[in-house]
Amino acid sequence: MNIADLSSDLNAARELRDYCSVVGTATSRLGRVPGVSSLDLLVEAIRNAVDDAGLKASDIDGVICRGPDESYSHHQVVAERLGINARFSTTLTNGGASQILAIAIATMAIRFGLAKTIVCGFGRDTWSRTHATEEARVRNETRPASQRPREFGPEYGYFGATAAHGFGATRHMHLYGTTRDDFGAIATAFREHALRNPDAQMKKPLSMEDYHAARMIVAPFGMFDCSLRSDAAGAVIVTRTDRAKDMRRPPVLIKGFGTFNNTRGWFNDDNMVVTAAKQSGEAAYRMAGLGPSDVDTAQIYDCFTYMVLTQLEDYGFCKKGEGGAFVSSGALRLGGALPCNTSGGQLSESHAEGMLQIVEGVRQMRHLYAPERQVKDAEIALISGHGGNQVCHSTLILGKA
Repeated sequence: MNIADLSSDLNAARELRDYCSVVGTATSRLGRVPGVSSLDLLVEAIRNAVDDAGLKASDIDGVICRGPDESYSHHQVVAERLGINARFSTTLTNGGASQILAIAIATMAIRFGLAKTIVCGFGRDTWSRTHATEEARVRNETRPASQRPREFGPEYGYFGATAAHGFGATRHMHLYGTTRDDFGAIATAFREHALRNPDAQMKKPLSMEDYHAARMIVAPFGMFDCSLRSDAAGAVIVTRTDRAKDMRRPPVLIKGFGTFNNTRGWFNDDNMVVTAAKQSGEAAYRMAGLGPSDVDTAQIYDCFTYMVLTQLEDYGFCKKGEGGAFVSSGALRLGGALPCNTSGGQLSESHAEGMLQIVEGVRQMRHLYAPERQVKDAEIALISGHGGNQVCHSTLILGKA
C-alpha cells in the first residue's frame, strides 16, 4: 500500500471517530439459567439495554447479532421477537470476533444512513446444552455435530479449542520461557475481579495453590485456564453521538475499531504466538488517534489464559515474549498498570463470546461503579474479540464522553 492510499484510508476511518456512541447496555441473567434458550437470553438482554437507554423497542431500526451456529438468519428471529421492522439487519459468523464487528458495522451503517439506532448482541445457552445429559457433559462440545472434525482429530486426542490453544501456549512457553505461574496470575486476578461483581458466575476465591491443584484438561491448561460454560447474553445500543446526548445514560464514544483475520490458519506462520490482534489493534489505534499508553483499562477476550497474555503483547502493552513478566507483575489487577477484565471476564464472570467484555467496557467508561470496582479516572477502554477457529480478530476502543 502506498502512502497516498494509507492516508486516504486513515482519513476515512477518522471520519467515523466519535461519530457514534453506545447509549444503552445490559446483560441477561448469567451463569446457570436452565429452561431458557439462547434466543430468550438475548431478547432479555436487548430489552434491558433498551430500557437502560430510555428508549422503546420501536425506536430500534437496526439489528446486528451473532446467532447460534445452527441458526439461520438469526437477526430475523430476534427482530420478530422485538416486534420491529428493521431498516438494516444481519447475522455475523466470525465467532468471538463478531460482537465488536457488529459495532463497527453498526457505526458504518448509521454513518451512511442505513439506520439510526442499532442494537448489537449475542446470547448463548452453553451451560444448559452441555449439561442436558451426562453424555453432553462429558463431550462438552459447543459446535453442532455437523461442524466437528471427522478425521485426524479426536482419534489422535485433538479435541476442539482447548487443544488448539494449548499448542499455542506450549509454543509460547518454549520460545519465551512463559510459565504456568504466569497463566495462573491471569486466572487469579480475574477471579478477584469477579468476586466484586455480584452477577458473576464464580463466587469462590482462587489462590495460586488452587490454580495449580486443579485437574489438567489439555496440557498446559488446567481447569482454571479455561473459560466457563455459561447461559448468558449481552447487548449494546448504538446511535449517532449528537442524538446520544438526549438519552437516559451518559453516552460512551466509539473512538476506534479494527479487524484482521489470520485466515491462512492457526497453525500457519507464527499465528499461534502473534495473533491478528496485532493488525486489528493497529487499525483501531490509528482510527482513534491513540496508542497503548493511552489505554486505562482493557477487556481482553479470555477464552483461555494464554490468549490474554499473547494479545497483551500484540496490542503493544509489552514486548513479544514479555507477557509472562507483565501479567505476573500485578499489572492486570484493579490498581495495577492496566486493569483487565474487571468484571471477571469469560474465565470468572460468564462466557458470552466477548459480548460481556463490551458491556463492561461501556460501564467502566460511564463511571457508575463503586470505587472498589471502578478503574479510577478511566477515560479509554480497549476491548478485544477473538474467534472463528482461532483466526478472526476485532478490536474496539471506547472513550468517556
